[in-house]
Order: sequence, then C-alpha cells, then structure tokens
Amino acid sequence: MKFKEVIGIDVSKFTLDACIHGLQIFIQVPNTKQGYRKLLSQAAKNTSCPIEQVLFCFEHTGMYSFVLASFLSEKQISYILIPGLEIKRSLGIQRGKNDQIDAKKIAQYAYRRRDEVTLYKLPEKSINKIRQLLSLRERLIKQRAGFEASLKDQGDFIDISENKLLFYIPQKLIKELGTQIASIERAIDLVLEENPGIMSNYSLITSIPGIGRQTALHLIVITNNFLLFENHRKLASYAGVAPFPYTSGISIRGKTKVSSMANKKLKSLLSACAVSAIKNDPELKTYFKRRNEKGINKMNTINAVRNKLLSRVFAVVRRGTPYVTL
Repeated sequence: MKFKEVIGIDVSKFTLDACIHGLQIFIQVPNTKQGYRKLLSQAAKNTSCPIEQVLFCFEHTGMYSFVLASFLSEKQISYILIPGLEIKRSLGIQRGKNDQIDAKKIAQYAYRRRDEVTLYKLPEKSINKIRQLLSLRERLIKQRAGFEASLKDQGDFIDISENKLLFYIPQKLIKELGTQIASIERAIDLVLEENPGIMSNYSLITSIPGIGRQTALHLIVITNNFLLFENHRKLASYAGVAPFPYTSGISIRGKTKVSSMANKKLKSLLSACAVSAIKNDPELKTYFKRRNEKGINKMNTINAVRNKLLSRVFAVVRRGTPYVTL
C-alpha cells in the first residue's frame, strides 16, 4: 500500500506524544482507549488523505505499547512496531531529547521507509498469554535463585541454631516460589491443549534431540508460531548466532563472527540446546568430535550446532512431521 502520511508516536506509561510528519503537528493524548480515539480523530482532521493511507509508527515498549497495538489492530489501522535502537542508529547524531523530539524522530524514520515497511501483525491471544507466563516464570526463577544463593552463603558463615528465622523464611519462600512456578507450567500446558496449531509445532520442535520445553516455547512466542520469519537464517541473525564477515578494503581482515545485537535469552537457550545435542545426538556428537580433531575453535563448533538446530526446527515445522534420528 502507498502511504501518503506518517504519524510517529512516542509511547510512555501515561501519555502518547504524536507527530504528523507532513505538517509537523504535535498531538498529546492519554495512553488510554479514549486517548487513542482522540488521536485518530485528530489524525483525520489534520491529514488530507484517508486514514487508510496513514501509517502509524511507534516503538516496542512492552505493555505500554501493547494496548495501543491491540486498538489499532481492531480498527484495521496500518502500523509498524520497531525497536528504539533501530530508530536511533538510522538518524545519526542527534542533540536534545524530549517526547516531542522523539515522536518527530520516529515520524522521520517511518516516512523514509514507508514504501518498504512490513506492517505489524499482532500475535494471537494464546501466543501473548504464553509470552506473559514465560516472562512471569523467568522473574520467579530469578527470585528463587537469589534466595537459594543467599541461603547457601548464610549457611557457610552463620550458625543456624542461633538464627533460625534467617533460614526459615528464605526456605519457605523458595518452596512457595517453586509451587507458583509449577502452577505457571500447568497454565502453559492448558494454553497448548486449547490450541492444536501451537501444540502441533511444540511437539514437532521437542522431537529434535537437544531442544527442550523452554526453548520450544520461546521459539513459538518469538516467531509468532513461525509466521514472522521466512527461514532459519533470518531467525539465526535475530538470535545472534549467524556469523558475519568483518572486512573492509585490504587493511581490515577480521574474523567472521556473530553480532552482539541479539535476543540474548534465545541465544542462551540455543547454547544450552547445542551442548545437550552434542552429548545426545550421535550425528552431532561425531560432527563435534571431527571438528575438534581438526583444531577448530570449540565455540565456533557450538555456534555451528546452534544453526543446525534452528535449521532442523524450521524443517520439521514446514514439513509437519517429527524429527527422525538417522
């Protein structure tokens, strides 16, 4: 679609600051559904084209932008969600910062790329529910690990018989956190059972040796059940496991390496999967041993295995049949 106007939006917890690119008009509304309706009304009033030819653009700010994205999806309004770092790097050196300036930058960025953008599609409710449950699970696991670590340290230096409360309360909290984490896992299972399409891909992914439950769930959430990425190479780039050359002219001849820009959580999960696959998959075990005997760097091989696993994931999902070990 040819977009004639662009509106950049800086999203914060309580307000939306919008900039209509063509006329450089600034609008501020509350970050509520009433505010969204007012924003659409102002946009229609201050643009000379139909609302269908207006592109809205805003940063991905988690829960603060999710409700806005849901509202625009319901109204079938065209919009894109982009990382803040992408905007920052695309506009070069900038001086000064406030919400209006940020809205203007976002509008400038979207206007330049209006003919090549891919419109954002909000994931289905089940995917969002799994995402939220996984996020809560991760927070609880970190809290439990913190209590376990402090409990261990206390046990090395403090006499339990004289300080029973210092040990009783953390132990009780650790137990309760474990109970709540288990309830989250059951809630995720219910979502999977209610959605055959998601459950099918989950079963296919976990049929691959080395890939476990958490990695499969994160892959489903990140890819919107494999609708967002065309192939494993694009997902590998997003996860930070795709190697890129580092050369320029004849003077710079750096090693081919992965980028620091990555989804760190997914990269970490894939690393654990690669180590597990090397231990349990005969084919990858032989592959690792052969490269090791050639003197190839261990991390280089682990990264190659991470890419092989992603390739297998896309293969079983596209084929619709479980992985078969040769």
